[in-house]
Order: sequence, then C-alpha cells, then structure tokens
Amino acid sequence: MEHKKGYLYLASLWTLLIAYLCLTDFNKLPTVRISGLDKSVHFILHFVFTLLWYLYVKSTMKIKWNIAFVVLLDFVYGSLIEVGQAFFTITRKSDVLDVLANSVGTAAAVIVICVFPRLYRREDLK
Repeated sequence: MEHKKGYLYLASLWTLLIAYLCLTDFNKLPTVRISGLDKSVHFILHFVFTLLWYLYVKSTMKIKWNIAFVVLLDFVYGSLIEVGQAFFTITRKSDVLDVLANSVGTAAAVIVICVFPRLYRREDLK
C-alpha cells in the first residue's frame, strides 16, 4: 500500500511541476540559448510523467490497457497545458511542436516500459 501512495504522490507532484514550468512567466530570468532545449525539456517532462503515472495506474487500477490509459492521460494533459498557454498566459505561446515533443517523450517511456518489464512487475508494486 505504501508504494501506491508514493507513486501517487510523485506523479501528482510531477504533474504540478509541469503545469508550473509551462504556465509561469520566466521572462525575468536569464535566458539560456541552446537550440532545441525547450523541446528536450518537454520530452523529459512527459517521459517522467508517463513512467510515474504508469507505475501508479499499474499498482492501483484493474484495467487491461494501463499503458493506453496513461498515454491518453499524458496527451490530454499536455494538450490542455498548450491550450492554457494560448488562452491564460500573456508571456507563453502554444506550440504544436511542444505537443509533438511531449508525445515523443511519452513514446520513449512506453518503449522503456515494454522493453524493461522488470521495472513494473505487479509483484514489485505490492
């Protein structure tokens, strides 16, 4: 039971971190000019998002398509963040390439989940 709470706690914190980083005005901070850095950050944020939520869903929900559920969750969340940037911020811009970077991060996490099943065996999650 403690693992389940831990997964939920970590996944929830990570979800809030994504919202904060994507919706907050960072214009007053020094700018780092590295080509592709923004897309790399989106990739990493959603890679970890997918892994953490998968661990939680796998440990608690009795649904057959855990991976598909988490992929859909990630896509909807990432898309909502982009919509939020377009409509609720004045310093951020919505970008379809961010959604693509999110999706590539999610796909990479799914590959890790499928290639390394020992990371999430049900026996280990109890």
